[in-house]
Amino acid sequence: MVCFERFSRMIEQLRAFRLLLVVALALLSACASAPVPPSVPQETAAACPAPAPCPVCPVCPAPPPAAPPPPPKVSVLEPVGFDELPGWREDDLTQALGALRTSCTALRFQPSWKTACAGLENIGSGENDRLRAYFESEFVPHRLASPDGATQGLVTGYYEPLLRGSRSQAAPFLFPLYAPPEDLLTIDLTAINPDLKHLRLRGRVDGKRVVPYYSRAEIENGTAPVAGREIVWVDNPVEAFFLQIQGSGRVQLDSGELLRIGYADQNGHPYRSIGRWLLDQGELSPGEATMQGIKSWARANPARLPELLNRNPSYVFFREIAPRDGDPNSGPIGALGVPLTAGRSIAVDPRYVPLGAPVFLETTWPNSNAPLVRLVLAQDTGGAIRGAVRADFFWGFGAEAGSLAGKMRQNGRMWVLLPRGYPLSLR
Repeated sequence: MVCFERFSRMIEQLRAFRLLLVVALALLSACASAPVPPSVPQETAAACPAPAPCPVCPVCPAPPPAAPPPPPKVSVLEPVGFDELPGWREDDLTQALGALRTSCTALRFQPSWKTACAGLENIGSGENDRLRAYFESEFVPHRLASPDGATQGLVTGYYEPLLRGSRSQAAPFLFPLYAPPEDLLTIDLTAINPDLKHLRLRGRVDGKRVVPYYSRAEIENGTAPVAGREIVWVDNPVEAFFLQIQGSGRVQLDSGELLRIGYADQNGHPYRSIGRWLLDQGELSPGEATMQGIKSWARANPARLPELLNRNPSYVFFREIAPRDGDPNSGPIGALGVPLTAGRSIAVDPRYVPLGAPVFLETTWPNSNAPLVRLVLAQDTGGAIRGAVRADFFWGFGAEAGSLAGKMRQNGRMWVLLPRGYPLSLR
């Protein structure tokens, strides 16, 4: 009886030991330290084989190295000296004097510009050295850089085109240019957050919701209520498309009248490059993705024209503009509200460059390495002009200006000249 009880205890101890061994092996498989099993009576140890040695714990992989901290953001505007502006002393600054005076008609009442604009009053059109001394006395150059530190950016070109049209729809004048539709909402977010002062949202009311406005395709197919908003009808849909990209132009009417039209509003959709789409589709080579190359492709593929144009959902609405001061040769009105000057006005992103400010531009002529270095004025904006180091160079009116603008896609650097004491917090 005693032997039987002793034997039963040995069986129970073996079962407990086997359970502990299973738990220990499970813990070892997870790279944990195995618990030390309880001591076993000598008589039990004598009746049982020694347990197998614990397996070696596998080496766990080392944790991935911590991601490096992001590089510090670079100041978009960095004050520099005039000696850092390449070609500053070679430019004929008097060629920009008219554009500068035009900017001051819009800026002279702002406290930060009042003194600088007043200093122009006694400078004559031929006084280049005096004008240079004026800039060096009244302004501080600020090098423009992207937040990642890049000082090189893209410089494109635009111009004022001439289209043929009619006040009434009749062949060949079948393609309308519209004034803003009445259901288009423009939402200014400045009252909500002053940091959003350059942001405008467009939309329309759908029931109790504000939703995005109609895309180009929806406007073209009649979904948007634009009937009756036609300003003029033109004879070429591709020219009408590029007029929207340029933002302003002239229309020679069949009646003999010359009509000037300018940007009034936009549907709120982002600009998408149809040249980029043609490149991605293999329809054009990189050297052909110019305005002239796109127009040639459109002439060769008329059935695919809607497919191409609708790749850009952005749509621009126009207004009729009377010649400023009765001068039919004055430039189109830019976003600053003043006429642009051929070769001395640029479009910029106003989040980084104050409208009206002088900008020293270093770039090259279209499709060339020949330097194009000069003082220009930031007097316009554009839907595709986004970023600190980004400019659209205004070439003027007509076919020659259009040829230069259509080919221009150059690298460039920019320095904005701000009056001494200008509060950078305004940017």
